[in-house]
Amino acid sequence: MIEVESLTKRYPSHEAVSDISFTIERGEVVGFLGPNGAGKSTTLRMLTGFLAPTSGTARIDGISVLERPIEAQRRFGYLPEIVPVYDDMRAYDFLRYRAELKGLSYRAAKREADRVLELAGVVEARDRWIAKLSKGTKQRIGIADALLGDPPILILDEPTVGLDPNQIRHIRRLIKSFEGEKTVFLSTHILPEVEASCSRVVIIRDGKKIAEGDPRKLREEAEGQMTIVIEGPAEPDRYIEALKDCAPVKSARRGEGRSVEVEAMPGDESLDAIFNAVTAQGLGLRRMERRAASLEEVFVGLTTVEELDS
Repeated sequence: MIEVESLTKRYPSHEAVSDISFTIERGEVVGFLGPNGAGKSTTLRMLTGFLAPTSGTARIDGISVLERPIEAQRRFGYLPEIVPVYDDMRAYDFLRYRAELKGLSYRAAKREADRVLELAGVVEARDRWIAKLSKGTKQRIGIADALLGDPPILILDEPTVGLDPNQIRHIRRLIKSFEGEKTVFLSTHILPEVEASCSRVVIIRDGKKIAEGDPRKLREEAEGQMTIVIEGPAEPDRYIEALKDCAPVKSARRGEGRSVEVEAMPGDESLDAIFNAVTAQGLGLRRMERRAASLEEVFVGLTTVEELDS
């Protein structure tokens, strides 16, 4: 579990992070989303004990990062913004050395180095000098380093920077596979990254948290409505007519093929009302689904609201 309470970092010229609070439960994969310069890396450095906050607290599995940093750091693997690899070592030797630093025996460190090389998809770089590796391969060596010792918590700052599309897909699948097993806090400014890997997001802008939750629900809250697609054996116009007096429905129009797109107030009550209004007219339903939210729409919608309110 990760707990952040009123975390703040002030510099003489500006406040980089302002009173941020959130909790990540065991087994959750949560995205930390915001534009460049929003304060994501600063927050992660405070969370991992590499930067002291001006005020506020951060706890890893109930352990205060500020008061007991070494004990807290034993609970997580961390990929920082700039990957700290040693260019004058071979990839395998570097990871074995890092495993020993984390307390593993020599034999266990050797096995662990090979295990994480495979997990991160860089087995082919095992015996190569790190100085000669591409930026993307170095990035995956950094991810392998974070996985050493099989920590229950992973804190990853921009894990797919510099990777090619195939490498990105591999790392996304790896992160997704940890859901329910490890707590993962993933920082990025790349919207599809969070959408592909995470079930929940924390969104910040200008050092302040502006939203938190499921992407679909965030979009509905930001827009004040949700989109339902329905389809059945009758003509679309009959469904549109049946929904004319349905209270939660704002509009209904023809969609693709024989479908009808319904804009309604957010919430499960609206789904029930739409279903009841349609079936009360003797109309069958073959499909009724809530359209999946685009995280890009969530982010743009929320930050636009912030700008209008400021």
